[in-house]
Amino acid sequence: MRTSTARRLATPGVLAAATLAATAVPAFAHVTVQPGTAAQGAYTAVAFRVPDESDKASTTKLEVSLPADHPVASVAIQPVPGWTAVAAKTQLATPLKTDDGDSITEAVSTITWTADPTAKIAPGQFQEFKVSLGPLPTDTDALVFKALQTYDDGTVVRWIDDTKPGQPEPQHPAPTLTLTKGVAPTPTTPPKTTPAAAAPTTSSADSTARTLGVIGIVIGAIAALLGALGFRRRPSA
Repeated sequence: MRTSTARRLATPGVLAAATLAATAVPAFAHVTVQPGTAAQGAYTAVAFRVPDESDKASTTKLEVSLPADHPVASVAIQPVPGWTAVAAKTQLATPLKTDDGDSITEAVSTITWTADPTAKIAPGQFQEFKVSLGPLPTDTDALVFKALQTYDDGTVVRWIDDTKPGQPEPQHPAPTLTLTKGVAPTPTTPPKTTPAAAAPTTSSADSTARTLGVIGIVIGAIAALLGALGFRRRPSA
């Protein structure tokens, strides 16, 4: 009786412990953008890091949407061996102005990477897809890139959930790039320097040499004259 009773009491405890253990398992890695921060108004290179979270299926495609409310004028894609990248553009309701005063009427809206049969992201592996962006907007503190991850078994994971401050992280958060205020460089005053004394020119040196030569000749002539006068004044023997 005691053994049976102990088993009945232990069963709910085991179930509770199993439930607690299941909830304590850390969440799988998400699709993220690395690094997670960049300066407003700057050009930067980021990588969309894509882990394969499946036990059996491999990742074959990644589609990333760039925010339509904050378009980026310049987008360049770094090639990934075994993957084909296609950038789709869309017309802008409000053209972007460049530093040269030109207008940009369309911008990249989505980038889709597709793997060939030898380049799939296998379970337990990850891949990075690098993109150069700029100039980054100055009127927002974050860019949210909604992403779709497709597996070879047909599963599509939608990384599109917004992460709200003060609330738990959603199950499938969208990759987010935080934008920080740029720090203006502090102007510095170069130390004052005293100009070095100019070296004498060749012409001035030659003039000085000629003057000294003339003085030497004059002194020599005077000495010769005095010597002649002294010789004349000697009494004859």
